Amino acid sequence: MARTRASDFAEKQQDLLRSAAAVIADLGMDKASMAQIADKAGVSKALLYHYYPGKDALIFAIIETHLLEIDDAVAAADDPQADDRDRLRRLVGAVLDIYRGADNEHVVQLNAKRALSEAQQQSLAEIERRIVRRFSAVIGRINPQLQADRPLLMPVTMSLFGMMNWVYMWFRDGGPITREDYADIATTLILEGVKAVR
Repeated sequence: MARTRASDFAEKQQDLLRSAAAVIADLGMDKASMAQIADKAGVSKALLYHYYPGKDALIFAIIETHLLEIDDAVAAADDPQADDRDRLRRLVGAVLDIYRGADNEHVVQLNAKRALSEAQQQSLAEIERRIVRRFSAVIGRINPQLQADRPLLMPVTMSLFGMMNWVYMWFRDGGPITREDYADIATTLILEGVKAVR
């Protein structure tokens, strides 16, 4: 007989993935063991293996869950009717807000993909492309020249993601600037700088 899921399964699964991300981010993908992850999550190793048959499945679930949260937040924040500055600022703010408290998941996303199969990586890449397309659509409207003579739209878009993706390395909540301040800074850097890119 198949095991039935508890009513709080989704919440327990989120807690498990958060615990797993903390262990993997701290120890690294190669050194983190399923036993250490189970211990951190407060579950038996057997239960962990019941839901995730291997570390690759667990890593995939961490990254996929994180990316889908970003994708949902960006989709909810996007307003095609807004002016370009406000639209881009809302997108940047949505990403930085999701990153709040998700440093471990972000580190796993950046560093542990190599443990995944080609099919798993392709599945994650499709979510990433969906997110990136929303940003490139706005940036392309700000400076249509980026798509004219040379293919510069993607390098500019990925430069913005570089600013956002590495913020976890230096940003601290409660410091001299807020996430909202940094969202303003990143948006201004792109909006003003992109006009000069040829």
